[in-house]
Amino acid sequence: MSNLRQLLVPALLACLATTARAVQVAPQALPPATTVGPAQATAESTLDLGPDIDKALRWLRYAQDRESGGYGPDVATTALVLRALRESPRRYQAIDGPFVQRALDYLLARQVQDGSIADAGASGAERVRQTRLAAAALTLHASESNKAALGAALKHLGADSSGDPWSDQPLPESKPALRKLATDLLARRKSDGSWDGSVRATADAAVLLVRAAPLLKPTAAGPKGTKPLPAFEPADKQAALASMSRGARFLVSIAQDGRWGEPGKPDAGVTAMALGALLATPTPREEPIQKAIDAGLQWLVSLQQPDGSIHQGKVANYVTSAAVMALAADGREAHRAALLRARDWLVALQLGPEDNYAEDHPYYGGIGYGSSERPDLSNLQMALEALSVAGLDKDHEAFRRSLRFLERCQNRSERNDVRIPEGGQVVVSGDDGGSAYAPGQSMAGYIELDGGRKIPRSYGSMTYALLKSYIFAGVPKDDPRVKAAQEWLRRNYTLDVNPGFEAAEDPSAAFQGLYYYFSTMARTLELAGDSNIIDARGESRSWRKDLAGRLVAIQRKDDGSWLNENSPRWYEGNPILATSYALLSLGSCVRGQ
Repeated sequence: MSNLRQLLVPALLACLATTARAVQVAPQALPPATTVGPAQATAESTLDLGPDIDKALRWLRYAQDRESGGYGPDVATTALVLRALRESPRRYQAIDGPFVQRALDYLLARQVQDGSIADAGASGAERVRQTRLAAAALTLHASESNKAALGAALKHLGADSSGDPWSDQPLPESKPALRKLATDLLARRKSDGSWDGSVRATADAAVLLVRAAPLLKPTAAGPKGTKPLPAFEPADKQAALASMSRGARFLVSIAQDGRWGEPGKPDAGVTAMALGALLATPTPREEPIQKAIDAGLQWLVSLQQPDGSIHQGKVANYVTSAAVMALAADGREAHRAALLRARDWLVALQLGPEDNYAEDHPYYGGIGYGSSERPDLSNLQMALEALSVAGLDKDHEAFRRSLRFLERCQNRSERNDVRIPEGGQVVVSGDDGGSAYAPGQSMAGYIELDGGRKIPRSYGSMTYALLKSYIFAGVPKDDPRVKAAQEWLRRNYTLDVNPGFEAAEDPSAAFQGLYYYFSTMARTLELAGDSNIIDARGESRSWRKDLAGRLVAIQRKDDGSWLNENSPRWYEGNPILATSYALLSLGSCVRGQ
């Protein structure tokens, strides 16, 4: 085995030189197409362990000792959890929040004058073992703030620094054997995501899954050919209504007693989206449509958890937000109590001082999936719309807090103070007025600058989400933040792609999230109250007629559904979700005409 100093010092120096932050790989926030349980194999010897790792880390996050910040709480377990967090696919680090930073502080607080880091009372070989683990964890999370402490720990270890600090057991060499090891481990997991409710056992399991994940990960499909969307003509209200009718009948035809999902496996997120889509159709509705709405809403309410959220265990914010919007659109008094309880849960989900996120933290005011600690604009805009339609007062603290997060997503350096280390560079704000997915992160990639800096690319769906969120937060039309976002959208007005992905090597990139883009565009422009938009050529366009024409042109002729044939990413290969987005878009198109 290599000497510990040989293992750790090069990594420490590299980390300190780059203050590296690995690229986040969280998927863009969209409701799931199927009920998410234990990760499913896509081939006999492959397995996507990402969701299972997320579940374990989420349980660990809430098991953190609130007083000390440690896990266990003891040095060895805290070091192990810090390893799992950093080596996980999401590559968590201190900037992600107190569940990382306070754990690092816990280790530093247990360092004594001789440089060792251990529990009180530990001595001899046990003190050396704990110091080695703490040093290994600090190396994984190396920064200027812990450089001196790590150096002191390494100096203390001296000749006692040989061997693998983690004492990892070798993984099976064959993929089938490794897959069996992982599935057997998952079979012993409790429903809450832990192993026997033990922090140490769960940390051990999380590390094993993290080590196995890259070896079992299914091979990603390479770029495929795409075809441009067909030409279209602007469509009037009657054409839009006829298209909606066909789409609604498609959804009803595949419903299972007002529920949607895989056969026999109804999914709350997909059902909430489909119900919102059917509720967008004008009244009076055909009897089968209304019957599906009534049954579906009743089922959603039956899923409400004791804390007020509505979901089946995953992406809680997205499902709850979609359910609130469906309940609010329906408007019946019988569901009012459930709606208000869900609304209050969404308010509590927002990151703020009570979660140890100060206003100067990049994630302050954000909301994430509810199962991932990183907030993003897609989740936030869903929650803000749900809060708004549920009647939350416009002056509520939740809307005010959201502004700092929104500003840090927008490429507008006047109010965006983000400086996030990533891959040897620093992510900073641009000035085109558009928006990325989250502070310092864009699904459309980055623009490289001199001096080791880069800017997250703005793209269409997120810029509309930004503008919509500003509207919900009460920012006036003449505000520079709103005007900057509107100008980006004006320059990039299109119904052929989700703009902003032009630099991507994958030819399908510009079609990713296309229906999400359409629905976010429609709702935002409806809220803004403008019937026309001036495009980059200076032409005045009726966005309602343009969007209706585009959706009519790409509606499937055989069954009236919609499907993203160029890119199934973000679940738009699911006709239920794509059709729901299309109907929501058309609903905004026909209102106001």
